[in-house]
Amino acid sequence: MIEITLDHRRQPLPREVARFLTEADARIADFMRGRASGGGAAPGYRGFVPSDYVAIYHALRAISEQRLSCGDRFCEWGSGFGVIASLATQLGFEAYGIEIDRGLCEAAEALAEDHDLEVEFIHGSFVPPGAEALIDQAFHDEAGSLSLETSADDAYDELGLELADFDLVFVYPWPNDEALTLKLFEQYAADGALLLTYDESNQTRLYRR
Repeated sequence: MIEITLDHRRQPLPREVARFLTEADARIADFMRGRASGGGAAPGYRGFVPSDYVAIYHALRAISEQRLSCGDRFCEWGSGFGVIASLATQLGFEAYGIEIDRGLCEAAEALAEDHDLEVEFIHGSFVPPGAEALIDQAFHDEAGSLSLETSADDAYDELGLELADFDLVFVYPWPNDEALTLKLFEQYAADGALLLTYDESNQTRLYRR
């Protein structure tokens, strides 16, 4: 895994992107209020924390404009409300999202559909099949404190794709899951594929396998 320095200066957002993000923020706020007031959470729900969508949009735009990606197939791991995948499709990527929480998955589908965005969201775990040994070792290393949920349906099988079929992946991992997500990408992604991350220090990082 090689870290790439990404020059992504903030510029004014296109009008349609700004409008989309305003609507996304409003829906996320409503969703979070509903969950806080006892709306319930689906099995596997670990909480939802939005990332800095504007910063990530600029990172994705820089990747696109600088032609850093080997192709245009994009996946958002733990897609939540699907905002990043929806931004990716607005930048010309063929975008997918994988989300463990069914309620969030349905909310992402509704948001994208209402904005006529072609994004496919799948309910399931983004952990690739066959990664049991990595997961077991990570649980041992982290003394069982991992947050990743792996017991949902095989999302890749439903997509008809493997992790190696994606050119660019985005993930905003919980801090104790960060090392594992990097290892999963390193082991199962294709040579030359890119991983864009956002972390608890509010930084975006770009890696090439």
